[in-house]
Amino acid sequence: MKVCLLGPIWGDICGVPYEFNPEREAARINLAHPARTFSDDTVLTLAVAKAILEGRPYKDTILELATQYPDAGFGGMFRRLWVRKRDPRPYGSFGNGAAMRVAPVGWAFNLLDDVLREAAASAACSHDHPKGIAIAQATAMAIFLARRGSDKAQIREELQSRFGWDIPKTLKTLREQAARDGFDETWRSVPLALGVFLCTDSFEDCLVQSIALGCDADTQACIACSVAEAYYGPDERLAPQVLAFLPAPLKNILNAFGNKYGV
Repeated sequence: MKVCLLGPIWGDICGVPYEFNPEREAARINLAHPARTFSDDTVLTLAVAKAILEGRPYKDTILELATQYPDAGFGGMFRRLWVRKRDPRPYGSFGNGAAMRVAPVGWAFNLLDDVLREAAASAACSHDHPKGIAIAQATAMAIFLARRGSDKAQIREELQSRFGWDIPKTLKTLREQAARDGFDETWRSVPLALGVFLCTDSFEDCLVQSIALGCDADTQACIACSVAEAYYGPDERLAPQVLAFLPAPLKNILNAFGNKYGV
């Protein structure tokens, strides 16, 4: 069985109960919370996967799936300025939505230049602010490097040198910064999510600690776990749990993408 993209989707599902009810004590995060469900993070990740599978513009599949799942929890500006328009245009966003949906790019392309180009394209149809582009590229690059065998020191160095970030090196510092920033759906939340991956030692620890940042929990976990999955390797044991939450059309995209690009 070939799988991928289980990480970002499972991060989304497990993070949803804590998005507006933050829990900053990692030991109290319940990964079997009864309020778990998929959200816009999953829908748009699979929209990008669908675009790659079908060779279609990212804009078309993102709009297609967003309008099919209008109650998935889209951000206010994205819903108002994009989902509800017949022919939506970029609106200068630097929100973390550009990073939350980009994971398929990191799996589907085998040259870094291609990854960076496609990540930019996947973001630019809505999030065309330079910071929106950068966070999509950074996340996709981290996934690409992780699945190609780079260690965490190499991934950190590439992120910091290419994007000019100073990513905290301890969970304590990450948590302090997250507490200062509060609920954050902007580009600033992405270095924190990637930092959690860099500071943890397993997929599950990354999942729990990203939720426990207490910020935009489902998106933080989606982004962090997208890289953790590539680094530690996809776990096919997650597949039945993930698939149990998804309607058939989304299951079909996930399975088709995994069969083509997964491991």
